[in-house]
Amino acid sequence: MSNPEREPDEVHCRPESGPHADLMVLAPREVPLGGPRAMTVRRTLPHRDRSFVGAWCFVDHYGPDPVSTTGGMDVAPHPHTGLQTVSWLFEGEIEHRDSAGFHAMVRPGEVNLMTSGAGIAHSEVSTEETTTLHGVQLWVVLPEADRAAARNFDHYAAPLAELAPGVRGRVFIGDLAGQSSPVRTFTPLLGAEIHLDPEVTWQVELDTAYEHGVLLDSGELSVDGRRISHGDLAIRDAGAPAMTLTAGAAPVRALLIGGVPYDEEIVMWWNFIGRDHDEVAAFRQEWMERSDRFGQVAGYVPRSGRDWLPAPTLPGGRLRSRGRTGRATG
Repeated sequence: MSNPEREPDEVHCRPESGPHADLMVLAPREVPLGGPRAMTVRRTLPHRDRSFVGAWCFVDHYGPDPVSTTGGMDVAPHPHTGLQTVSWLFEGEIEHRDSAGFHAMVRPGEVNLMTSGAGIAHSEVSTEETTTLHGVQLWVVLPEADRAAARNFDHYAAPLAELAPGVRGRVFIGDLAGQSSPVRTFTPLLGAEIHLDPEVTWQVELDTAYEHGVLLDSGELSVDGRRISHGDLAIRDAGAPAMTLTAGAAPVRALLIGGVPYDEEIVMWWNFIGRDHDEVAAFRQEWMERSDRFGQVAGYVPRSGRDWLPAPTLPGGRLRSRGRTGRATG
């Protein structure tokens, strides 16, 4: 998915330092994507208090949205650099096309992971049969050694498996509770949809090398004894051997993400991930010039009359570093 904000913030991300004994809970901020009938997403990453969970650097949670009200999803061809996009749906269907020549449908329970490498363009359109859109869009930053990797696209239908009594899940990236995904990432990661029956408590065994995040989609949930709200992202730093998830009176659906702490600094602005202002500005210029870096998306039919998504104007001054609190540091 694109980040089509008219004035997107520049974000200079840096690894978190020092031990954090307490559970961090990030409340989402609402971000409208486009015009008056457009979707609104609940964004927890990037956050002024946190840049990453592993190499996960962007989390947008949306829906359930009636297409009759929002108009559905129609994101014209737009660029990405230095990342992988991970699309995960709870309801609805989205048609994906990209400049590497991949054409696929995004459906509930089926992960679609696109690798941008040095540059890719893609479009996303909800299908005519879709009446409700509900899902999560995530980005994974590519490490320095792999950020010019070849464009690619992976699709995997993750089976719904019993993970523990009263607990079911779909592991779409990485390994959890005896379930594994074949989807390739460039840093060690975990991604899973989790379902808990009412009043069930599950002590999840964690990889101590990973930091983990739990995003609540529906139901009532406590993480390590702390109640979280709809759309919250609860984060536990690396080193924890387990995490306790407790459902309330209603069934729970949540997303569990994780990964080895990311130790490189990045600058993320709009749909680009780079390493400094000049690089991101160059990406923007190349996109506006329709450079070969991004290629062309074949088969996209615009609904709004626009066959590609222009980049916003860069903010005044240089894109600057941001520390852990989000304050500019230079």
